[in-house]
Amino acid sequence: MTRPWTLDAANGELLLRTGVTGRAARMGHRLTIAMTRWQATVEWSGAEPVAAELVVEVDSFEVVGSRGGVTGLSGPEKALVRSNALSALDARRFPQIRYAADSIEQTARGYRLTGTVSIRGKRREHVIDLGTADLGESWRMSAESVVSQADFGIKPYSLLMGSVRVADEVSLRFEAVHAKGD
Repeated sequence: MTRPWTLDAANGELLLRTGVTGRAARMGHRLTIAMTRWQATVEWSGAEPVAAELVVEVDSFEVVGSRGGVTGLSGPEKALVRSNALSALDARRFPQIRYAADSIEQTARGYRLTGTVSIRGKRREHVIDLGTADLGESWRMSAESVVSQADFGIKPYSLLMGSVRVADEVSLRFEAVHAKGD
């Protein structure tokens, strides 16, 4: 019997990347956002993972980079982005985003997790291909996935009468390292 693995931001990172659409999309910033408080738990049966859950604290949203835009993103603009995002996510009513894998299948590059993501009280099925790499003393896990804001009732932020809009699809990148002996 293997004990569960617990991973958090000390073990890796969870990044979101946004795009920009609209007639004046060149004026908008493509953001990189770090979710700084999250916890992933993996349950094992012998040498095989059988369940996984990721819980993200919505208010841990931090803009860590941007590309594009007419000028660089200032500190007050980053604070405004954060405020708008927390409002769109209704963070006070729904302080967590959750992903729970209902099934885990081994693949050539790691594992395919099939489960449910919950955002703003709405649940949607979601598949994540998790890559794994043996680093000797530890395992590296990585995944990239895309989530549609509209699927969860989130209206992407826009300005200039909709000429610049945050793209509906948000890409997520997860990477973490876990020591084999833990």
